[in-house]
Amino acid sequence: MGSHDLRLSRRDALKGAGALVIGLSLPIAGAKAQQAPKGPPPIHPNAFVRIGADDSVTVIVKHIEFGQGPYTGLATLAAEELDADWSKVRAESAPANAKLYANLQLGAQLTGGSSAIANSYDQMRRAGAMARALLVEAAATEWKVPPAEIDVKKGVMSHAASGRSSGFGPFAAAAAKLPMPRQVKLKDPSAFTLIGTDQAGRKLDSADKVTGRAKFTIDQNAPDMLTVLVARSPRFGGSVKSFDAAEALKIKGVVAVKQVSSGIAVYARGMWPAIKGRKALRVEWDDSAAEMRGSEDMIAAYLEQTRKPGAVHRKAGNADAAIAAGGTVIEADYVFPYLAHAPMEPLDGFIIWDGTTARARFGSQGQTFDQGAIAKVLGIATDKVDIETLYAGGSFGRRATPTSHLAVELAEVARAMPPGTPVKLVWTREDDIHGGYYRPLIVHRLRGAVKDGKISGWSNTIMGQSFMIGSPFEAMAAPNGIDASMSEGASQLLYEIADFQCDAHVAKSPVPTLWWRSVGHTHTGYAVECFVDQLLIAAGKDPVAGRLAMMGKSPRAAAVLKAVAELARWKGPGGANGRARGVAVVESFNSFVAQIAEVSIDDNGQPKVHKVWAAVDCGVAVNPDVIRAQLEGGIGYALGHALYAEVPLAEGLPTVSNFNDYRSLRINEMPEIEVAIVKSAEPPTGIGEPGVPPLAPAVANAMAALGHKRPSRLPMVRA
Repeated sequence: MGSHDLRLSRRDALKGAGALVIGLSLPIAGAKAQQAPKGPPPIHPNAFVRIGADDSVTVIVKHIEFGQGPYTGLATLAAEELDADWSKVRAESAPANAKLYANLQLGAQLTGGSSAIANSYDQMRRAGAMARALLVEAAATEWKVPPAEIDVKKGVMSHAASGRSSGFGPFAAAAAKLPMPRQVKLKDPSAFTLIGTDQAGRKLDSADKVTGRAKFTIDQNAPDMLTVLVARSPRFGGSVKSFDAAEALKIKGVVAVKQVSSGIAVYARGMWPAIKGRKALRVEWDDSAAEMRGSEDMIAAYLEQTRKPGAVHRKAGNADAAIAAGGTVIEADYVFPYLAHAPMEPLDGFIIWDGTTARARFGSQGQTFDQGAIAKVLGIATDKVDIETLYAGGSFGRRATPTSHLAVELAEVARAMPPGTPVKLVWTREDDIHGGYYRPLIVHRLRGAVKDGKISGWSNTIMGQSFMIGSPFEAMAAPNGIDASMSEGASQLLYEIADFQCDAHVAKSPVPTLWWRSVGHTHTGYAVECFVDQLLIAAGKDPVAGRLAMMGKSPRAAAVLKAVAELARWKGPGGANGRARGVAVVESFNSFVAQIAEVSIDDNGQPKVHKVWAAVDCGVAVNPDVIRAQLEGGIGYALGHALYAEVPLAEGLPTVSNFNDYRSLRINEMPEIEVAIVKSAEPPTGIGEPGVPPLAPAVANAMAALGHKRPSRLPMVRA
């Protein structure tokens, strides 16, 4: 970047160094953004767009990029209103600064809830429109023509009458000196050239990832850097009673062994000596507060508890009376195991603590919380902690923990060494699989009645751990002990059932649990869509037509169901050549996804998924290709976990450790996928997670159509 750049960045703008700030003011105290009564919020020194003297456009992205597409999505929004040349658009990660880069839906700098595009849609468009307005005004002043006569297209400003034209770069310095407009007019959607099309083409991060230029945390290095592994209790809730580091310190390359709050940290000059040193440690663990039960014990206890009603999450009419009133009564239990997130890049982080300030580089999914956690451990102000958010090799929720335990551990291992020592903390794959923060082990008990060809009553009791209760989010997310994330998708159905109840019991365990890709919908989608299918068949209804008949108050859900039925040429669940089809539709993160799976059963009695049709309404489709990719990825992720994945506990110990026994979907098992994006004028909603929930119930319902029992316990293929 040259000295004549139009830099829409914070520091240079404040210094008046020929730079311009484009952005919107955000609440400081963590509340949701509030729009002023008249027009958008005033301009504040935020940083979203940077224009170079070479006409390049760099969009500053406040959300972590771990494959879900915010670099491309947010850049598309700004580039659309800027009328930029997409071939010259770049993206960079924003620094940790909640005042500038808070998620407008969540009130903190945090990527989650499939909210990146949804919370940034107007914000990034305004940033692009403001940059465009200033560049046009600067050009109009020099050319001595009215701004309204200047046209901008693909990064070129032109004035037809005078024949003048220019890229953005030559006017960056002049534009930087102009006052920023309080308001700008955004494009009518009919004028979009990037949003809603595949014109943007390439994802901005793909080339660097394919060629190896992309830098992940695991790639970080520095002179005299130490690699750190931590020995943690093999049981959840265990703690260090005593340890002997003598043998570990004899390993060549091991330079120190220190106790931190999570266990014993081994510092070494490289990964291999750190592994050997940790293995040589002698640690005695205190299991007095540890989880000692196995999964089977927990499941039995949970199922027994669901025989009693829990805390009511929603009630309409009288479900018990309706079920007792006669007709066909159906009951079903569903059991969902602990699931690891298992991202391709396990947790890791790099930090240098000089005694006054800290500089960290890692894939931070919740920068606000991680920055605060590091500051607290080191006893410094938050603004003394700089976090550079790097690419992360996957997450699925794993990198956003309410306790910021990785950031805490990273700061502790840095604090234990002399100031100025660069350290890289690494979790191995086994550490990750054994480390908890799982999708909770959870069970559902459902009872329903069918009378006169209709579903007359519905009752659902849930039992499992809450990761909100006991967390810093409890007051906001689980008031009065009611954690809506446990029952989302089960307490509010897409279907009109007059007599309905959903209640839940909260289980207690030292096993740490966390949101997992699609959060509560990962289990409620299965329980609800399997059970409604079972009830509709008992009522003699077609699975598609029967659902549609109950969707009078869910028009968008009905629309995606109709779209997927048309896409798959639905004529009922039966099929030829030993195949059948199952359907499911789920609303999650304000997006609606319906899927139809075509399934056969092999000679070993295991399901084989041949094809999946999917239809989605996620509001305005900013990047259709990214939406298709996220649905395809979500379907593959969901299928692998539904078929094979679980983390069983035996006497409190996880019994799987790596991809050899925590089974994922293989490439030859990936089904053919066809996607329809339902055109919508609604604001954009989530897409990173909504592709997951409908897949497993669609497969289960197809298995039932083949005459097999719907799996009541996942995974479907059990050892």
